[in-house]
Amino acid sequence: MLRRTQLLSLFLIFLPVLPVFAQQATAPATGKRVPAPAGQDETKTAVSDEAQTAALAKAAQNPIANLISFPLQNNTAFGIGQYNRTQNVLNIQPVIPLHVTKDWNLITRTILPVIWQPNDQPTQGWSGFGDLNPSLFLSPAKASKLIWGAGPAIVIPTATADQLGQGKLSLGPGVVALSTPGHWVIGTLVNNVWSVAGSGSRPAVNQMLLQYFVNYNMKKGWYLSTSPIVTSDWKAASGNQWTVPVGGGVGRIMKLGFQPVNILGQFYGNAVHQEGAASWSMRLQVQLLFPRFTKEQEKMIMEKKLKELEQQPQQPTKK
Repeated sequence: MLRRTQLLSLFLIFLPVLPVFAQQATAPATGKRVPAPAGQDETKTAVSDEAQTAALAKAAQNPIANLISFPLQNNTAFGIGQYNRTQNVLNIQPVIPLHVTKDWNLITRTILPVIWQPNDQPTQGWSGFGDLNPSLFLSPAKASKLIWGAGPAIVIPTATADQLGQGKLSLGPGVVALSTPGHWVIGTLVNNVWSVAGSGSRPAVNQMLLQYFVNYNMKKGWYLSTSPIVTSDWKAASGNQWTVPVGGGVGRIMKLGFQPVNILGQFYGNAVHQEGAASWSMRLQVQLLFPRFTKEQEKMIMEKKLKELEQQPQQPTKK
């Protein structure tokens, strides 16, 4: 039964990603400039590239943007327990926007954690999948000064070991709200889930997650970012409920080959944390981006690629 649940979880995660591979995935140039297509001013082309990179950066930092993305986020927590052990959680978390109507989008955000969890001894621990965490956000399709979305947050007990999950099916509401003035992307994501089913031998769940984020975008795709995840376990004893990280880092929108990516590194110290929990952590992320372009943008990109090919020196023909 557990194996079937795990296979179903993987299917639910990767099924929505299949349309990505049928979609063009070309990013704005962020590195060396190439000559502008015939009839176009090179300076204007460079300005256009910079503007497209800035727009892609804001979309990548928006949890409910109309942008298919595939983040791989690795979180390493240090100083756990009396032996200062290290926990590692790799979150596989595809984001797929769906067009419900011309006025509304449904953004699906799914997180499958792959966990190494140390035990309370100097060595050994548990490794495997954690609980699957899909979230749905219904959001207006038309952009405005305040971008928002709301929908259910779900926790499905798919963990491969008791120590890696809660053993409960949990549900609750989730909300995202943000604004993007100038170079900034500022907002918050919050949800609270309660257990509704699951093993009777496992404790009931009532927990909150709040992630606020502040990003300042600079030239050539670079940006400064803070996005700590504040949590509260309402079922824990008073004084042992909160985890409050403080910190931040730096990221960049760039290309790996022809693939646009968002690379991010952050460090956080836990100003408040539960007994025995980590005192500080490191977050490293590679987010694959799959932007959609208009017909005119696709034409300009194709012209630039052809120009690049024409500029490449031809190899002499072997006799």
